[in-house]
Amino acid sequence: MKHGLNLDLWTTWPRPERWDEEAVLANFPEWRRGISIGTLEDIRKAGFDFVRMPIDPAIFLEDASEKRVTTLIAETLKTVDMLHKAGLKVIVDFHSIPSDTRKVDTNHVIADEALFTRYVQMVGRLGRALSDTDPATTAFEPFNEPVIDCDPTLFPKWPAMLLQLHKAARDAAPNHTLVLSGGCWSSAYGLEKVDPTPIADDNVIWTFHSYEPYVLTHQGADWTGDSMSYVEGLPYPPDLMGEKAFQERLAAIRQTIEAKAPKERREELLIGFNEMVGGITNYKEVLAALNEPFDKAEAWGKNNNIPPERIFLGEFGMIRKEYQKKFRMPSDWRASYLKDVTEAAQKRGFPWSVWSWGGAFGITLDDKQRVLDPVILKGLGLKTE
Repeated sequence: MKHGLNLDLWTTWPRPERWDEEAVLANFPEWRRGISIGTLEDIRKAGFDFVRMPIDPAIFLEDASEKRVTTLIAETLKTVDMLHKAGLKVIVDFHSIPSDTRKVDTNHVIADEALFTRYVQMVGRLGRALSDTDPATTAFEPFNEPVIDCDPTLFPKWPAMLLQLHKAARDAAPNHTLVLSGGCWSSAYGLEKVDPTPIADDNVIWTFHSYEPYVLTHQGADWTGDSMSYVEGLPYPPDLMGEKAFQERLAAIRQTIEAKAPKERREELLIGFNEMVGGITNYKEVLAALNEPFDKAEAWGKNNNIPPERIFLGEFGMIRKEYQKKFRMPSDWRASYLKDVTEAAQKRGFPWSVWSWGGAFGITLDDKQRVLDPVILKGLGLKTE
């Protein structure tokens, strides 16, 4: 793996009551609808050699019949074959997400022992199906961004759970590369808390995700639960608009929070915003924040004799446009950020995969035609023709 692209999890996010509809199951993952082999070949032609393909565990586990699971696995294998024919290697990513409304989401899977057991069993079943694919071009990532072990005062719980996931996946797919992460949202901080010795598997690639500096990469995101819903117009790098103009923009955002945030959360959101922008007012500070997780992952690899090609930046990106909002991040701001991130990865010998093909963080000009943004490709150091 060298240069990768994360594909879409869902495109319309159908509700669970629709998950047994033929139109949903026959186009799984959902981005396949209307996509030709030529569209996928465009990803390869742009210079990406692999894709990370998120598939949602909830549809496999929430009130799922045997017919549904069998169909989903068959469609997953069909999609892997399509991507291989387009010249792309594939990481099949069992991509759980946090949610306030789902019966099966990251929080429930981690907190509910019985549900975690079912999840591990499904990892084994999907792994057995993937064992029939080519191990030279197919890898398996059994869990995405575990929301656990972020509190440094508590004993880490994720390493023991990771051992169970690894065993289930390895027993099911003995020849395939597995992609494993630490806790705390698959962060470099979470990776530091994992001792790879008990896993003792040379056919594992260790992954971490980074969106630092978060206040610049998640502008306008309504789903974060913090002040980011009120943030827009901060350039990358901040020096681009000059210190005075940058400070004026920060002041305008604070005014927006004071005017529009719920009264009971206003003070909390202002404090959070001020903490996030405290150390990123110029390019030097931005680069320090950006490089910190890379330094952690690099040090962890050296301490555990993990070569850099087996440490993978699985997700990074900068928002394009939050759904239903007018503000759209200029492509040149995003390209500048992506350039700095990919250079940080390449400096250390880490492969990477950008988030994502479409959606709020999409690197296409739009989600219908799926034409890759040439400015973004240039920022990633890839082809622009």
